[in-house]
Amino acid sequence: MCGIVGYVGERRAAPVVLDGLRRLEYRGYDSAGVAVIAEGELRSVRRVGFVAALEAAVPANLPGHTGIGHTRWATHGGVTEANAHPHLDSTNRIAVCHNGIIENHSVLRARLEEEGVVFRSETDTEVLAHLISKFYTGDPEAAVRQTLGHLQGTWGIAVIFADHPGLIVAARNGSPLVVGKGEGETFIASDPHALAAYTRQVVYLEDRDIVTIRATGWTVSRLDGAGVSRGVELLGEEWTSEGRGDFSHHMLKEIHEQPESLARCLLGRVVPDEGGARLGGLDLSPRDIAAIRHVRVLGCGTSFHAGLVGAAAMEGLARIPATAEIASEFRYRNPVVAPDDIFFAISQSGETADTLGAVREVQIKGGSVLGVVNVVGSSIARSCGRGVYVHSGPEIAVASTKAFTSQVAAMLVASLSFARTRVLGPHEGKAFGEELLSVPSRVAEWIGSEAPGLMDAVELCTQGKFVFFLGRGVSHAVALEGALKLKEVAYIPCMAYPAAEMKHGPIALLDKRTPVVVVVPDDVMRDKILSSVQEVRARGARVIVVHTEGDEAAKRLADVSIAVPRSSTLISPLFTVLPLQLLAFRAGLALGRDIDRPRNLAKSVTVE
Repeated sequence: MCGIVGYVGERRAAPVVLDGLRRLEYRGYDSAGVAVIAEGELRSVRRVGFVAALEAAVPANLPGHTGIGHTRWATHGGVTEANAHPHLDSTNRIAVCHNGIIENHSVLRARLEEEGVVFRSETDTEVLAHLISKFYTGDPEAAVRQTLGHLQGTWGIAVIFADHPGLIVAARNGSPLVVGKGEGETFIASDPHALAAYTRQVVYLEDRDIVTIRATGWTVSRLDGAGVSRGVELLGEEWTSEGRGDFSHHMLKEIHEQPESLARCLLGRVVPDEGGARLGGLDLSPRDIAAIRHVRVLGCGTSFHAGLVGAAAMEGLARIPATAEIASEFRYRNPVVAPDDIFFAISQSGETADTLGAVREVQIKGGSVLGVVNVVGSSIARSCGRGVYVHSGPEIAVASTKAFTSQVAAMLVASLSFARTRVLGPHEGKAFGEELLSVPSRVAEWIGSEAPGLMDAVELCTQGKFVFFLGRGVSHAVALEGALKLKEVAYIPCMAYPAAEMKHGPIALLDKRTPVVVVVPDDVMRDKILSSVQEVRARGARVIVVHTEGDEAAKRLADVSIAVPRSSTLISPLFTVLPLQLLAFRAGLALGRDIDRPRNLAKSVTVE
């Protein structure tokens, strides 16, 4: 959520900043603004709505070679132009963009008002502009450093001073920032995707870093004033692609990219000849794996659902007790962390604030955490220091699709690796590995066909007041993910339950107009789930069944049936989730929703 872009160099800053903001639109926002140093003054333009509205309001030939811009997702204060960033000080000589939350802003605001400062917004960020102005005596970095010493909370900030054209001061603490190195120009952004069109050479800042940026380079120091060096890293080529290609929406494109993203995730990691898997990034010896007593998986939203599948695989395949937990709950309950536990922290962006907080809580208590992330160089990846990159490539749509399947695949590979060390023989390991490697081509075949029943399912769901999703075992995780997608994209109220729980209360909500989506692959729980389907049908509900191809009994019980390829139980989520992703997309389309940018949502949730 929220995005920062800054530029200093020989080009006009405004077009570069606006282009960067467009590339960050997928993160979710409700207003946008830019500030440029032009002819010795700060020129600022802000607008409610999309970047297109801002671009239309910015003068076409706005001069100035230093500028910052921001896309805001409202936290403190409503969605208004006055609350949009950048925020200026009282003299209109200092402009600030800020991601994060200043927890003590009310106290700081009250003190500044006592000193005569008049605030023009309801935001916590405006406090920064006035504090920097208060401490500014000609040295921009010193003023920012002194201001940060008074703050409690999280921040990623970019600041420009009318008195210092050609200079940006930026700092991070809990909210990501990355510097981009160009030829005679330098960039700052909250997300490397904003920079990929201009440079692949980036520097990831760490918490409590302050960076002073000029066209010719940058200097990094710590909040306490100590100097520090941060190495230049190279962005992967996949991050330079952002278009929709022949697809109408990013979400649809990303659903269709899953064969490639799954293949990248599995490439070189699954080794059927050895009956196992290689994951060097975990940095665990066979002795380390044998000593694990409990696996705990942490995540939020879609990543938590992937974690449920991962925990089931660790327990079912590797025979290690495993649980998945919502990171936001875990981090605040003073959890017991045993030295022989292993934690996996799952996050597409690698910046999810609650998951990052959970990682730090585990580390404080002496635990080992492995990251399962998509974005190289992200905060969780760097905090963990070891783990698995899922290699999905950029996921632009707010509703996650290909990241979910890649996260599941990565956890299956890790489970196979652990299982081969602990309990699994070479023949069983080879069979599981070969099935995993067959998944990308089989997913491609299924996605490339028109799934019979899909549009009938869309019609039922869009006509219902709310939709139930049911499943058992790993299919319950898929049901949770399907319900989340339909809520996110189509704004249809949904609930997901383990199928056996329906009769413990939720069945009271069923009537003849209620669509019920049931995930029932041909596994050990199949007959139990079909019994639940019978109960649902007896109440007159309309049943949509996602089942294994060839399962005629499941098909007969359904008002609408959608078949997916046959697979083993733990691999089945990679197939059963596909029709649910398409169901959400088609339902959102039918209802006229903004598919790629759902209301009130952000791609990367970097605040609590």
